[in-house]
Amino acid sequence: MASAPSASPAVLVVVVLVATLAAGGANAATFTITNRCSFTVWPAATPVGGGTQLSPGQTWTINVPAGTSSGRVWGRTGCNFDGAGRGGCATGDCGGALSCSLSGRPPMTLAEFTLGGSQDFYDLSVIDGYNVAMSFSCSSGVGLTCRDSRCPDAYLFPSDNSKTHACRGNSNYQVVFCP
Repeated sequence: MASAPSASPAVLVVVVLVATLAAGGANAATFTITNRCSFTVWPAATPVGGGTQLSPGQTWTINVPAGTSSGRVWGRTGCNFDGAGRGGCATGDCGGALSCSLSGRPPMTLAEFTLGGSQDFYDLSVIDGYNVAMSFSCSSGVGLTCRDSRCPDAYLFPSDNSKTHACRGNSNYQVVFCP
């Protein structure tokens, strides 16, 4: 009786290595950030993304890797940076850096997210103040919009716990300034 051919150890190692690299490079979510304001916005994102300058009409995409549990995106206004990325912003400044590694200084309208595998959670917050109109949505959830400091879609104070929304994991998110 003939036996089925077996894979060589080298082939198995290659298959496992490719599968591991593919899983390690997978994104938990993609964030597309668009500036529809008539002025420049410098969006920031932690812990992934850092920050950039967005002139009116420009878009910035952030691929958040698997294993990132939570984060925030906010817009900074009135910024000036030198060629090395040092400077400051009138609102949302993060230690004078273009690419943020820590959260911004109020006031700042926040888009917050928690990635949980099969289900993610997201919200808008003006607890730290309001500085720019923003909408935030995921591909399988409701859209949230904040156009002023008392917007009904955003957390307004720390004990306001009714504004978190859920969506399917591995979603695509949209953040729009001046929707």
